[in-house]
Amino acid sequence: MTELRLPDEAERELYLEVLAQGGRITLAMAAGVDQDALAGLLAGGLLVGSAHGGGYTAVNPRSVGARISAELRSTGTRLLVEAEELPTLLGELTKVYESAPRRSVRSSVVRHVHEAADIVHRMRELEAGAREEILLAQPGGPLPPAQLDRAVARARDFAGRGGTVRALYEPSVRTDQPTVGYAAAIGELGMAVRVLGEPFKRVMIFDRSVAVVPAAADHSSAAFVEDPAVVAFLVGGFERDWARAERVKWSDADTCADERPVDEQIGRLLAAGLTQRTIATRLGLSERTVAGHISRLRELHAAETLFQLGWLLRGGRGA
Repeated sequence: MTELRLPDEAERELYLEVLAQGGRITLAMAAGVDQDALAGLLAGGLLVGSAHGGGYTAVNPRSVGARISAELRSTGTRLLVEAEELPTLLGELTKVYESAPRRSVRSSVVRHVHEAADIVHRMRELEAGAREEILLAQPGGPLPPAQLDRAVARARDFAGRGGTVRALYEPSVRTDQPTVGYAAAIGELGMAVRVLGEPFKRVMIFDRSVAVVPAAADHSSAAFVEDPAVVAFLVGGFERDWARAERVKWSDADTCADERPVDEQIGRLLAAGLTQRTIATRLGLSERTVAGHISRLRELHAAETLFQLGWLLRGGRGA
């Protein structure tokens, strides 16, 4: 098949020069022209060699175009027929492929554990194998003192291996002396405990590779997740909560146990911009109780709206 391409500028000039010579050039004349252009015209069919080897003759471009078009139509028809036949030719192999059993590729595992003892055993295995970091989000009330004592001992062992712990608890633990002691003890090991006065989910993450989350509303079963994408998502949620959580100086008993009147505590939190629901969670009170205190504060400060009350508590009266 003749090469399908348009002649470049040098080839066009040579073709016109051949036409100016009467449509034919001798070998002697051809020796003095651009040899690349000559080769291009020969490849494209616009020049042909003389039958007797005496030179080159120009060919009508119309005939060249007609010949190439016919060759393309023939090639196109052949390719269309082959395209129609291809599914049939591969049909047997396709049928075998689709019916053959294939092993699913799994880059992740989620294991559900239902017995409390088994859950604790599996978590202790993960804790013993951890090398760098444990992230813990523990909503709910304080843990039993004996459990906290064992946690301190494990934290010391983990710190000895170069690991660290970051834990999130609800604000109610600030008044629980065993929890305060636990937080102060692991703080001396370079670990950290913060409190978050808003709802958050329970999770424990080991070395950012395995996460443990509740698998039932009553926490009677747990899911041990190793899927990298899911673990990364859970780590992101923990980091977001950690950034919003409050730092506490656990070694300072006065800082942990806020002895100020409830009205004053609520006013301080309102002035900081917290919502009624968040304040209730942080102080361990019902929203109805907090609403009653806020109502009294509004009456005391002659505030018509919650926004105005917060503004006044921040010192707006004298602004």
